[in-house]
Order: sequence, then C-alpha cells, then structure tokens
Amino acid sequence: MINEQIRDKEVRVLGLEGEQLGVMPTKDAMKLAEDAGVDLIKIAPTAKPPVCRIMDYGKYRYEQSRREKEAKKKQRVIEIKEVRLSPNIDDNDLNTKANMARKFLEKGDKVKVTLRFRGRELAHTANGKAILDQFAETLSDIAVIEKPAKFEGRSMIMFLAQKR
Repeated sequence: MINEQIRDKEVRVLGLEGEQLGVMPTKDAMKLAEDAGVDLIKIAPTAKPPVCRIMDYGKYRYEQSRREKEAKKKQRVIEIKEVRLSPNIDDNDLNTKANMARKFLEKGDKVKVTLRFRGRELAHTANGKAILDQFAETLSDIAVIEKPAKFEGRSMIMFLAQKR
C-alpha cells in the first residue's frame, strides 16, 4: 500500500536513509513524505503499529524487479532425463547408454533408467535387476542411486543423481 491507500491511524515511520522517525499519525507521515517529494509505503502491514517507509515508489519497484531477475538468473531447474534399456541388451549397447547418462549427469540433470520387459522377458526379472545394477556400477564414479530399482507394471525403474 502506498500514500492514501494506508488507512491505519498510527504508523511507525522510517526515513529516506532507513533511520527511525518514530510512531506518528498517518497524516503526519504523509506530510513528511510529501515534503520530501516521495511516497509513503507500507512495508510491514502485520506489525503493531504497521511499519511505513518514506521512499520513491518507482525506484523501489525497479530495485525489487532487479533483485528478482538476479535471483532467477542464479537458479537452475534440474531436469529428469530418461535412458531406456531392454533385458537382452549387449555390453557395448549398455556402455553407449551409460555414456549418454554420464553426459546428462555431468550437466547436472537426474537420470531415470527404465528397463522395459515384453512378453516372455517378464519371467526373467532377475536378469533385469542385474543389468540395472551393472549400469549403476558403470556410473558409480559420478553418480549415486537416488531411488533403487523398483518394479512398476512391465518396467523396472531406477533413478540416478550426480554425486555431491
């Protein structure tokens, strides 16, 4: 809330440099802000009495948007990349998939390793578990198992994340 939008009888006022001017009626605080040629802005509405600050509202909004942009620039969204395997995969193919997963992990993404069973392959789920364990062992230098291999429907799923 700024200027006339402030309906409280008394407010605690902070000056242009952030110094305390004390508790005063809202009209007096508005007069001080008007004399300085800036706005009266309510910055802590839940305090008793509410805290208002004398400052330029346009400049305040500009600085706030700059801080938000800076914070957004520094954050990184972690994506989940998926690598699909089959129960009868060969060693070279497994190494190729492991190298793909290694690239994803080095970028900072998480890797979802899915081993899909079809038809009669479902009878040999132990082989699938061994393949996923071998895959995790191949990447053990840069990855850690976030969620161990678990059966979901016709597929076995495991999540890998980068070591910290």
